[in-house]
Amino acid sequence: MAELRISVDRLQIGNYIKLPLSWRDHPFLLSSFMIKKEEQIQLIRQLGLKHVFIIPEKSDAPPKPAEILEMPQSDVDLDDEIVTLQEKMQAEKLQRIEQMKEYRRNVQRTEQSFNRSLAQMRALINKLQNRPLNAIREAHELVDDITNQLMQADQMVLHLMSDSPEGESLYYHTLNVAMLSMLLAKQCGKTAEEIKLLGMAAIFHDIGKIKIPTQILRKTEQLTKPEENLYKMHPRYSLTLLDLAKDFPEQAKGLILKHHERLDGSGYPEGLKGPQLDDLTQLMAVIDEYDSLCHPQIGGKAAATPHTVLSFMFKHKTQQLNKDYIGLLIKHLGIYPPGSVVELSNGQVGLVMSVNSQRLLYPSVLIYDAAIPRTEAAVVDLENMHLSIKRVLLPSRLPQEIFDYLSPRTRISYFFDSSSGTNSN
Repeated sequence: MAELRISVDRLQIGNYIKLPLSWRDHPFLLSSFMIKKEEQIQLIRQLGLKHVFIIPEKSDAPPKPAEILEMPQSDVDLDDEIVTLQEKMQAEKLQRIEQMKEYRRNVQRTEQSFNRSLAQMRALINKLQNRPLNAIREAHELVDDITNQLMQADQMVLHLMSDSPEGESLYYHTLNVAMLSMLLAKQCGKTAEEIKLLGMAAIFHDIGKIKIPTQILRKTEQLTKPEENLYKMHPRYSLTLLDLAKDFPEQAKGLILKHHERLDGSGYPEGLKGPQLDDLTQLMAVIDEYDSLCHPQIGGKAAATPHTVLSFMFKHKTQQLNKDYIGLLIKHLGIYPPGSVVELSNGQVGLVMSVNSQRLLYPSVLIYDAAIPRTEAAVVDLENMHLSIKRVLLPSRLPQEIFDYLSPRTRISYFFDSSSGTNSN
């Protein structure tokens, strides 16, 4: 967007400006913002600035014409008000900075938990063929731990996690399906035992893919019919591997076998229809479809943003998948799930980092601001900033400098934090 350099004396309410100062050298929370009060203009003058940059496309009003400028008169009372305002804004900014630091600490703690769970997931999947009893026992421990956290939490914050390394998409997909299935089950009032059953099924639902040739799993073109038929055997292969462990829950095996079946009979491996699919199977099928559409694993299909996938599923998948669970997933993730790149009501662009289950319309968003170092980028709570989301943006269409700053994830992974202080209020 074009930026125009103007005198501060031409500023008026409705101008969207960028300050030519380091983020640390002014009391405003962001370096780019819409002027909404006359006091903000006076405060900008107090900073000693002669010029600022205005962004016409984001402004609600043009700057004052140069020929009718009026220099403000000296007023002791006005100066005192500005000093008071500056002190108040500086204190609020420092408070916001501390809140952002606390948010980052919470995210760091959540990432550590995520990485531990991912390492456990990777280890037990790899153990299944050689030490099946150990693998199942460790899976029970992991699922029990997650279930206990879910059942004790009054509210949960769903965080955006890091990208998956090359060749590890199976583990990330598995953990995503497990986490979201268990979260959704809690949201619709399932018992702890049902949540654990879903967790056990989700952890191993795609284990049969290790028997599918790598060239099929990584093929970027559309699969041939024989390749597709072989790929569709992976639910049966999963059960073959799980039969090595005699104490794996039988009901969980049913969920694994049927997670690709569809209500209209178009699924596989048996082409079952609605009445033949139990409630938990339908729930896990919705989650598996969501994550698979976000990150297609075979056939060269393009990845889609979470917002686009949720919209697509609501419009086109309700004949195949349980529409109530699709609706609940949308309600739980929010209209703008973590990983969404969004334009805010003030014209700024950001990346949704987390959503609180109690405040879905006001996620925490990492804001692009060229004046703030990327490592110190502000993560703001939209409700407290009186901001809203205007629209979702495609990451591929972002200007390169914004794309590099926000670093949109190529793989969207989630992990929940149930502690009370996880938003940036």
